[in-house]
Amino acid sequence: MKAAKLLVVEDDLHISEIVTLYAEKAGHQVITAHDGIEGLVRFYDDNPDLIILDLMLPEMEGWSLCREVRKHGATPVIILSAKTEPYDKMKGFELGADDYVVKPFDPQELMARIMAVLRRTSPDIPYLNIVQLNNLTIDMNQYLVLFPDAAITLPPKELELLHYFSRYPNRLFTRQQLLEQVWGYDYEGDPRTVDVHVKRIREKLRAHSTNWCITTKRGIGYKLEEAASGEKNR
Repeated sequence: MKAAKLLVVEDDLHISEIVTLYAEKAGHQVITAHDGIEGLVRFYDDNPDLIILDLMLPEMEGWSLCREVRKHGATPVIILSAKTEPYDKMKGFELGADDYVVKPFDPQELMARIMAVLRRTSPDIPYLNIVQLNNLTIDMNQYLVLFPDAAITLPPKELELLHYFSRYPNRLFTRQQLLEQVWGYDYEGDPRTVDVHVKRIREKLRAHSTNWCITTKRGIGYKLEEAASGEKNR
């Protein structure tokens, strides 16, 4: 399956190595650049699927690089910066960034944000869209959930939510994290919609022969995990 090609433009070698390590572990191909000019050259030459961009770069600052990228297409950009002021975040989004992550950062959260952006912007990357967990397969390409005894379709948002859970089995997510990653950062509706969608997914998992279930950690959130006997989808 095709892997996503990431361009990491970061002058701090330690941070660049951490991002590369986690991204490669997640199955991505990584290209690195350590100043803005090199980053621009890599962008032109390597045609990445997504750019992770520091702002305070030598030779050409990240703002300018982001502006140049936007002149030549819609390649998604995640800004990774120590700049924490709301003005900086607003400027990043105004220049066309798809997400803004503040340093210091959690590498696993960054990987989740990369996946969320790629899912929204690059549906043609097949491996992002098919997840297999023992006797449960979620195929976003065909909008199917495959069980040992059946193949069913789900409404789009239920499928997206189950797909997101399935990419990170046994990981606990808060309702807010799920809203941001599945519904989007600009979602302004009722946050309880997560609870409604989880309930509907549980009913469908319970109806078929899979040992995977969505469990609740009271007061915190939800996670997809393999159920113990008699404890499916509680």
